[in-house]
Amino acid sequence: MVYNLFKSSLINMWPSLVIIAVTLTALRVAYLKNHRDTFCFHEEFWTLVSILYMLLLYQMVTRVDINASSGINIVPFQEILRYKFDSELFIFNVIGNIALFVPFGYIIGTYVKPKKIWTNLVVALVVSGTIEFVQLNIGRSFDIDDIILNTVGCIIGFLIYVGFRAVGRHLPNFLKSDWFNNLICIIIVACIGIYVLNIMGIGF
Repeated sequence: MVYNLFKSSLINMWPSLVIIAVTLTALRVAYLKNHRDTFCFHEEFWTLVSILYMLLLYQMVTRVDINASSGINIVPFQEILRYKFDSELFIFNVIGNIALFVPFGYIIGTYVKPKKIWTNLVVALVVSGTIEFVQLNIGRSFDIDDIILNTVGCIIGFLIYVGFRAVGRHLPNFLKSDWFNNLICIIIVACIGIYVLNIMGIGF
C-alpha cells in the first residue's frame, strides 16, 4: 500500500517534477557560471533530490482520495494500538508514516547540521503538525499518532545522518573524493531514470 501510494503520486506528479528539476538546474548552472563558483555535481544533485522529495511529500500528504473520512484524534497511540502488527493497515499507517519522514530527518541533518537532536525534533513537530492541520481542512483527519510517527521517522533519518558522518570520517580519501561521489550520483540518476521510464510504461 505504501509503495502503491508512492508510485501513484509519482505518476501524477512526474510532469511537474521534470519541469521543476530542469528549471532549478538551469537556474543553478547559470548562477554558478555568472558568479564563477565551482560546480560540484554530487552536492548539486543531493540538493535537487531534497527539493523534489519535499514536493513529492507534499503530493502524498495532501491526497484526499486515500482517506474519505475526517476527524480529530488527540489521544496518543490510540490509532497505532488498534492495528494488528501484521496487517496492511499497520504497514500503511504506522510503518508508512515513519518511512515517509526518514528522508526528511536526513535532510534536516545535512542542511542544518544540528549538534543535538532537539533541533531535528522541533522541526519535525512543526512540519508534521502543520501537515495534520492542513489535512483536517481538506477532508482528511488530524491524528496525533501521525505526528508521533512522522517525528520518529525524522529522528531515524537524523541518526542515519549521524551514522554516515561517523563512518565517513574513517573512509579512505578516494571514497570521499568528488569524482567518486559524482560517479555514484550518476549511477543513481541512471537507476532513477530507468525506474521512472518503467513506471511510465517505457521499459527497456
